[in-house]
Amino acid sequence: MMQQFYPTVSHNYQFELNKDMHFSAAHFIPSEDAGKCKVMHGHTYHLNITIGGNQLDSIGFLIDFKLLKELIHKKYDHSVLNDHPEFANKFPTTELLAQQVWQSIQTMLQATINRPNCLQVIVRETPTSYVVYRPRQEDLL
Repeated sequence: MMQQFYPTVSHNYQFELNKDMHFSAAHFIPSEDAGKCKVMHGHTYHLNITIGGNQLDSIGFLIDFKLLKELIHKKYDHSVLNDHPEFANKFPTTELLAQQVWQSIQTMLQATINRPNCLQVIVRETPTSYVVYRPRQEDLL
């Protein structure tokens, strides 16, 4: 995987974890306004996830890296994003994909003992285009 340098998010947590991953998926945006993207096509999406917290779990993790990969990669890899229930009434744009990835991760994190927060999700759709999703402060618990 090519190393990328991404924008950082400002925070006051003692620990910051970043996880890069990628998956391949297809999607289409069923709108005339989407131009060529209205036809099904695929991407190799590259993600960077930033998690912050002050407390580690019993073995010294903010969160185990493999749990993040299992949660996201297993869900989206080699799938059609339009077929996922979270996109039932929405177009699976890169922006909304980033938001959905954040929601999945944040929900998992809040079920842990140490309750870290997902501070940022970056989804790169092509080598030259990416989206940054940062939750509002009130969305963090």
